[in-house]
Amino acid sequence: MQGYRQSYHKVCGLLLLALALFGAGTALAADDITLRPIKVSPHVYYFQGTAGMASAANKGFMSNAGFVVTKDGVVVFDALATPVLGGAMLKAIKRITPLPVKRVIISHYHADHFYGLQAFKAQGAEVWAHENGRAALGSDLTQERLQQRRKDLAPWVNENTQLVPADRWLSFKDGKVMPFEMGGMHFRIIDSSGAHSPEDIMLYVEEDKVLFAGDLFFTGRIPFVGEANSKVWLEALDRMLEVKPALVIPGHGKMSSQPMQDMQLTRDYLIFLRKQMGEAVADMVPFDAAYAKVDWSGFAKYPAFEQANRLNAYGTYILMEKESLDKR
Repeated sequence: MQGYRQSYHKVCGLLLLALALFGAGTALAADDITLRPIKVSPHVYYFQGTAGMASAANKGFMSNAGFVVTKDGVVVFDALATPVLGGAMLKAIKRITPLPVKRVIISHYHADHFYGLQAFKAQGAEVWAHENGRAALGSDLTQERLQQRRKDLAPWVNENTQLVPADRWLSFKDGKVMPFEMGGMHFRIIDSSGAHSPEDIMLYVEEDKVLFAGDLFFTGRIPFVGEANSKVWLEALDRMLEVKPALVIPGHGKMSSQPMQDMQLTRDYLIFLRKQMGEAVADMVPFDAAYAKVDWSGFAKYPAFEQANRLNAYGTYILMEKESLDKR
């Protein structure tokens, strides 16, 4: 009898946790948003967010996520920017397959890629992420971003939105690639940490030759650089094509069937930032004066320029100062 009671209380506890994670956090219900997955290969689908930055107008749907259907279950890459979007992803996946989502792999712990996790966690999915994400998740910056999102993305992000940690923090000390298999499909998790964020990972689907690149690759819009290390990022772009993907699904923008050509905007933008801000640092020009002096017309026409460019330039200016000091 005692064992029965313990089991009963354990089940009740798990049920209450699921309700807390999903029911309260998605009070608006996934019915408020309908997502339509785009099929790109026999087993791979993705959701393409709108261009630009997250806003109440686009309900936070401005990043990409995707999933792979195997014989034993579904592997999801990224969870979008709100719990409701996560719930909408689950509903869309169920329209494709009755198989459960078994694993969610998070490219990095930026708000627009993981706030939907609580919907998946409530359904029993296991979350994998780079071990560096542990520090990112607990940082003051992440908490500040949550408060900002609760204000700017209300009601889609609200007081019930929870930041969900990984069940398995991935360590890449023994190499840059971690293979795994599910339902006859073979995957490679590729460590690209230190480029866009300290915890970047990509996912390669071998049978379909599809690469989920996360925010290392943007198509058709200005990338968010912030405090990223653009030098490491450019190196990661070069390594991205080593697996010879037929298709690349970026963190933002349309899927690419010509990765070398389509990544050029991201590459050119990072190189331009480094050149302009590097010259300013070398000439000891203050940031505001340096920013005003630059001709940004080559990039001003792209989505997210107005919202992101000054922050990107400032972060690059600080990085170039650091690189300059390191050389001495």
